[in-house]
Amino acid sequence: MPVPGSHLPGAAARQEPADPNRIRAEVAGLLAELGPPTAGSSPAENTETGADITRRARILEQAHDVLVDALATVDKI
Repeated sequence: MPVPGSHLPGAAARQEPADPNRIRAEVAGLLAELGPPTAGSSPAENTETGADITRRARILEQAHDVLVDALATVDKI
């Protein structure tokens, strides 16, 4: 029976189960790079440059990758 996540590139190297504390710390660190949300501002006041949007997208993609990698190590029932 195939192991969950075995289809992902580099999956053979990831045999250890995900450490929840490490995952939380990695994601929290990445999300901290985004900075605090600007509450109460209108979309017109909260315009972002293309570079900032690209940076934010990269950070969110990295956080997503951390979570996907963690899920790949969890046994599914």
